[in-house]
Amino acid sequence: MSLTPESAAIPGVTLHNPASGELIGRYPWQSADEVRAVLRAARAAQPGWAALPLAKRQRAIRGLRRWLMVHMDETAKTISDCVGKTRVDALATEVMPTVAGSRWYEKNAQKSLAPQHLKNGSLLFFSKRSTVHRIPWGVVGVISPWNYPLGIPMHEIVPALLAGNTVVFKTAPETIAVGTFMERMFRESGLPAGVFHHIHIDGPSAGELLLESGNGVDKLFFTGSVSVGKLLMEKAARTLTPVSLELGGKDAMIVCDDADLERAAAGAVWAGLSNAGQSCAGVERIYVHQAVYAGFMQRLTQKVRALRVGHGMDFNVDVGPLCTDRQVDTVRRQLEEAFQRGATVAAKAGPALEANPHFISPMVLTQVNHGMTIMRDETFGPILGVMQVAGDAEAIRLANDSHYGLSASVWSRDLRKAAMLAVQIRAGAVTINDHLLSHGLTETPWGGFKDSGNGRGHGRFAFEAVTTPQVIVSDWLKLARCQPFWMPYDQQGYKGLRGVLTVLYGRGIIARLAGLRQAWSLLPRMFRKQ
Repeated sequence: MSLTPESAAIPGVTLHNPASGELIGRYPWQSADEVRAVLRAARAAQPGWAALPLAKRQRAIRGLRRWLMVHMDETAKTISDCVGKTRVDALATEVMPTVAGSRWYEKNAQKSLAPQHLKNGSLLFFSKRSTVHRIPWGVVGVISPWNYPLGIPMHEIVPALLAGNTVVFKTAPETIAVGTFMERMFRESGLPAGVFHHIHIDGPSAGELLLESGNGVDKLFFTGSVSVGKLLMEKAARTLTPVSLELGGKDAMIVCDDADLERAAAGAVWAGLSNAGQSCAGVERIYVHQAVYAGFMQRLTQKVRALRVGHGMDFNVDVGPLCTDRQVDTVRRQLEEAFQRGATVAAKAGPALEANPHFISPMVLTQVNHGMTIMRDETFGPILGVMQVAGDAEAIRLANDSHYGLSASVWSRDLRKAAMLAVQIRAGAVTINDHLLSHGLTETPWGGFKDSGNGRGHGRFAFEAVTTPQVIVSDWLKLARCQPFWMPYDQQGYKGLRGVLTVLYGRGIIARLAGLRQAWSLLPRMFRKQ
C-alpha cells in the first residue's frame, strides 16, 4: 500500500514506496488553524518580497537551480520513492524540465513583466498614452497532483515567485514527502522565510481553507481530476477567486499513411507508457491509417513486449508500478469492461511482479471502440488502445470524439499535411512526430480545451497567469482644461463631436470638410474655464 491513514488520534498519512512497499514516512495533517496561520504569514511576507528589485528575485531562483544541480540524484530518488517511477524517468521528466524551466523564467522575467506601452488606437483620443503594468496577485495557491510532483507545480511556483507573489503549495497526499523535500529545497537555496510554504492537509479541507473568504489565496492553480476541479471552481465562485485548472486528458495519436513507423511506434511507447502511463498528456488512444496498420502494429507490439517492468531504483527497468490503489482499481476496471466487450491483447510486456498489485504489465489492446470506457475516459495506466481507420478524416473525427482536449499528436513525413491535420484537433497542444514533449518546452503555452481545463501556463503565459494587468492612462495635452465631451452639454458640443466622427470615419471629401468646420468649434470648449 502506498498510502494508509494514521490512527484517529493523529490524523494523517503513512507513505510507502509503491514499488517496494518500504516505509517512506508518517505525516500528520496540519490543523485548519495551522493552515490559516500559514496563509497569514504568506500574506505578511508578500509586500516585502514584491518590493525587492526583480534582480534579487531572479538571484533567488538562480540559487534554486544551483541547489537542484547539486542535489539532482537525491531529488530523482525522492520522486521515484514516492511515485514509483524509474529514476531515469524522474530525472528526465521532472528534474531536467525544472532546471531548464527555471532558467527560462529567470532569463525572460524582465521582458515578460516589464511595463508595456500601448500604441494609441484612435485619433479620437490622440493625446492619451496607456501603459500596462503586470501586478502580482498577492498570495498564490498551487495544488498539484502526485504523478509529476515536482515537474508540474514548478511551472507555476517559479514564475509566481519571480512576479512578486508568495506561494502556498499543497501536493497530493501520496507525495507529501516530495513537498517536504521542496520546502527544504527553497529554504536551503536562499529563498527568504515566508515566501514559500508547503502545507499538508486532506484534500477537501485544503480547498475550503485556500478559498476561505477573507483569509484565502488571491489566485489558485489546480492540476488534477475534472470532478475536483469543478468543486474548486464552485467554491472559488463564492469569493470570485480566479482559478486556473488543468484537469487531465485522453490523448489521441494519429498515424498517417506516410508516417515513419519506427519513430511512431517508439514515440507511442515512450509517450504512452513512461511513468506507467500516469501522464495527463500521455498517449492513451492511437488511430492508424489502414495502409500502414500492419507495419505499425508489428513494430509497436515488438517494442512493448521488450519493456522491462520492475522497481524504479533499478536503472535497467523501463516501467514501474502504478502509484495508488485507486489507480490500480481504475485500470483493472476499465480492462475488465473492455475484455467483456471484445477487446483483445495484441502485446504485453514482460511479467509484472505479481506479489505487488501496483504492477500492471504494459499492454496494447486492439478490437477496441468508442463504446468502451477505456477509449473514452482517462485510464492513467500503461494501456494503449489502437484502432484502424480508413483515412485522415476518420482519425480526426475519432480524435475529437472526447470530452477531453489536453494534447494530441500527428505522425507524418509530410509536415505541411500534418500541420493542417493538427489544427483540426480540439486540443490545447498538438505535436507532430512527437508526443508528451510540449510540457517540457517552457516557452510553449500549456492548457487544454473542454474538460481538460481552462487558462494557460508556461512561457509568457505563465507570467500573465500569475499577474493581473493594470493600465495607467495619462494625457500629454496639458493645455486643455477639459475634454470636448465633458459637461456642460449643449447643441454646439453635439455638432462638434458629430463633426469629429465625420472627419475621422466619414466618406467623401465634401462631407469631411463640412465635418472639419463643425469639429473646429470644439476647441474653445477645451480651453475655456469650466
